[in-house]
Amino acid sequence: RNNSLENRTATSTPPPKMAFLSLFRLSLLCLTTSLFLLTHATPTAPIRGQLRLPDGAKLNTTRITLNDGEQTTYTRPDGTFTFYHVPPGVHLLDVQSQAYHFSQVKVQLLKDAMESPKCIEYAFPGAAKQATPHPILLTAHAKYEYFEKRQGFAFFAILKNPMVLMMVFSVGLMFFMPMMMENLDPEDKERMQKQMEMQQDPQKMLSEMMGGLTGAAQQAPEKKKSGRSKRSRRD
Repeated sequence: RNNSLENRTATSTPPPKMAFLSLFRLSLLCLTTSLFLLTHATPTAPIRGQLRLPDGAKLNTTRITLNDGEQTTYTRPDGTFTFYHVPPGVHLLDVQSQAYHFSQVKVQLLKDAMESPKCIEYAFPGAAKQATPHPILLTAHAKYEYFEKRQGFAFFAILKNPMVLMMVFSVGLMFFMPMMMENLDPEDKERMQKQMEMQQDPQKMLSEMMGGLTGAAQQAPEKKKSGRSKRSRRD
């Protein structure tokens, strides 16, 4: 029985040469697959740049995006930034700053020239475009102003108010009206006084207007009669 068990264990365990061959085949397979992936994988390249202010002041940590948020990174204390493993194509680089306005940059990565990307900078969509070298160096154009400065007191601004103009005009009339009345004839003064009285009493003004209309209508036939009488006298 012992001999039979020893024979079984000897036949079940593989010889050392077979184990070495299987291990060699497995390592060779892994090597070929890795080489295949390396040769057929899409190449990638980093995109580097730096942000700075016109006065040279220190810039706070700023968020930067590629292609509207497909990749995101933040600036270092010195303003530099890096996007790693960027595939070939045209990518839009945008600075998400809430304090300063930076240009947008379009970066083109070609498979044949991944180490030398082509960059085009423009201040805003529709503005003039200009080529910029890589690594990208962006300087802030302006600072955002969220609040308007309070205007101080201006004396001439009061004169633009229509209510003030009306008040000044009425005061001027009150001051110059007596002077104008003194230079008028007595008949004109009486006429002006009558008009002022009529303006104070609307009913009287309406009656006067109606009387004037009826008087004009009566004067017309009188003129006709006078014309007929003159003709009869001539005859």
